[in-house]
Amino acid sequence: MKTLNKKTGLAKFLKPLLALVLIFNLSSCVDQNNSTKANVNSEAETGEKIESAIDLTGKKIGYCTPSLNAPYYQALLQSIQANVEKNGMEFLSADGQDDINKQVAAVEDLITKGVDVLLLNPKDPDALVGVTKAAKAAGIPVFIIDSSISPEADYVTTIQSNNLANGELAGEWLVKKMGNTKMNIALLSGNAGNPVGKTRKQGLLQGITEEQLRTQGKIDLNVKTQAYTDWSYAGGLKAMEDILVAHPDINVVITESDVCVLGAIKAIAQAGKTDDILIVAGADGQKEAIKYIMETDFYGCTAMNSPVQIGKNAVQYAIQYMNGKTDFPKTSYTAPLLITKENAAKYYNPKALF
Repeated sequence: MKTLNKKTGLAKFLKPLLALVLIFNLSSCVDQNNSTKANVNSEAETGEKIESAIDLTGKKIGYCTPSLNAPYYQALLQSIQANVEKNGMEFLSADGQDDINKQVAAVEDLITKGVDVLLLNPKDPDALVGVTKAAKAAGIPVFIIDSSISPEADYVTTIQSNNLANGELAGEWLVKKMGNTKMNIALLSGNAGNPVGKTRKQGLLQGITEEQLRTQGKIDLNVKTQAYTDWSYAGGLKAMEDILVAHPDINVVITESDVCVLGAIKAIAQAGKTDDILIVAGADGQKEAIKYIMETDFYGCTAMNSPVQIGKNAVQYAIQYMNGKTDFPKTSYTAPLLITKENAAKYYNPKALF
């Protein structure tokens, strides 16, 4: 970015080489993303003993994931399983296989098996309402994990990262970094209508405008385009390729998730624009993103959405419920946290699954 990095003749000479290095490194990241054999960090592997006044032996915790096609979902499942088994309970899991009808059927199967608590990560906020009511009718409390569900559902609490606050932190950081430089922003989203993505986007935009008002006394929010990536590497790559053709003056990319932009980096590198574009993510703290933050200047920051912590909290709340606690807030958040070059090394674990 000309306003961020003064280019020298040497930099111009090295630029094509940098692009090739980035593309090669990104290909390595993709292989790791697709591997289901990678290790998660030690907390997820071993779980944590949680205080309980009742004997948990024989209690069954069921968890239904919308899919296992991403490292985040895999790490979340492993964290839940480790914490369930650490506390002497039986873990039953079901995979929605990225198909809403299959997820509904999978939840119904867990209800039939008589789980004591159901942990549910819904693919769709409306389609799973019916099964939450069926679970309640069967005497099974439902905890919503990671994503959101319609208020009409019967559930105890939603357990997720603070998407609004995380987005605000990232938006504020962006304005401080860019200063008075005019921002031509491209927004990379997950998919249309997703409630978590919507909240992250809201946080990013609020953070930008509030920091501009506070420090500059005005709002200059120039979002030139938005593209959906289907929360995928391939989707981010295709979206960014199209954006760079239609809007060659883009100098900032903001995104609802690291996964939306990891593929976009390849398109940015191939276009020779790694010096011209700054990337800011409202979530998730994926290890590949943290590595970019540590080693480059074009990936500015991301915010923590830890599957390990969410899995631990979900099991902890389930145990608390079985011990008689009922006064849960309707949404339970993990603490907001921004990851930048200054603290990235603290949160980087190359052996983590996510």
